[in-house]
Amino acid sequence: MKQLNWATLGCGVIANELAHALSKEGRTLYSVANRTHEKAVAFAQKYGISKVYDNIDDVFYDPDVDIIYISTPHNTHINYLRKALSNGKHVLCEKSITLNIAELDEAVSLAKENNVILAEAMTIYHMPVYKKLNEIIASGQLGRLNLIQVNFGSYKDYNMTNRFFSRKLAGGALLDIGVYSLSLIRWFFKETPTQVSSQVKYAPTGVDEQAGILLMNDAEEMATVTLSLHSKQPKRATLSFDKAYVEIFEYPRGMQATITYTEDGHKEVIDAGDTSDALYYEVRDMEKAVSSASSDEIETLMHCQYTYDVMKIMSDIRAEWGMKYPEEEK
Repeated sequence: MKQLNWATLGCGVIANELAHALSKEGRTLYSVANRTHEKAVAFAQKYGISKVYDNIDDVFYDPDVDIIYISTPHNTHINYLRKALSNGKHVLCEKSITLNIAELDEAVSLAKENNVILAEAMTIYHMPVYKKLNEIIASGQLGRLNLIQVNFGSYKDYNMTNRFFSRKLAGGALLDIGVYSLSLIRWFFKETPTQVSSQVKYAPTGVDEQAGILLMNDAEEMATVTLSLHSKQPKRATLSFDKAYVEIFEYPRGMQATITYTEDGHKEVIDAGDTSDALYYEVRDMEKAVSSASSDEIETLMHCQYTYDVMKIMSDIRAEWGMKYPEEEK
């Protein structure tokens, strides 16, 4: 597998983690692009990156760039995706991959037209503990999946000018943290949910501050989600099966799960992976996908259909709420 050149579009926390992920293999990012040039220069100096673009759009036209990691605010993603995909660049894009399903439909079409991979950087699809759990579930030893319960509550300062509560930056619980909960459910569900209902509490800015979601698919697997941006909850998921229940701690970047068996109450602890290597697992799977000639293998590695299913659910939920962002009101 030839060494692939990564460019980061954005210089925030995730970009730093990306640089560290590549350094695990003794590599550096090929280039960096950012709206503020000075930040890009400082980032490049920090990580020994040789190429900094004077104009952020130059990254899309650089023939030596293989993969662009987009880690800017999610309401900016579609404009960057249009340029990256149209110029034949593979893209690993921070969650939420787009604002809505219409934008994702457009991006998916562009990726197909230009024969490149578009994938969401959803850590749940790459952490070893989730892959290990799927192997155990597939073996049948836990029985049938009946119910998933997922909590994700962050305590953000009640400052209506920060990005979490900003309509202009596509803030709100659903796109910021709900995407993790729904992705975890989609990972373990046999089929995508077909019945979805929800409740919402709004922040003063008009974005969703708190939400509850109920889901069920045609296999009659059910799930509940509780989200909040202003009320701390444990990051915990519980999967209930006929023969056992599974507790996953500190998702989405989990590395441990406990299985409790119904018949006798004995416990089995599953340890796999390391939280600090989350971006490394994503990079490794993306590079395998880019080097693969098989569409089935690409899907197995990157789970693009799950990304699509989750975005459709979130778009339908917001449509039911009647909650739109400024870009959607034009």
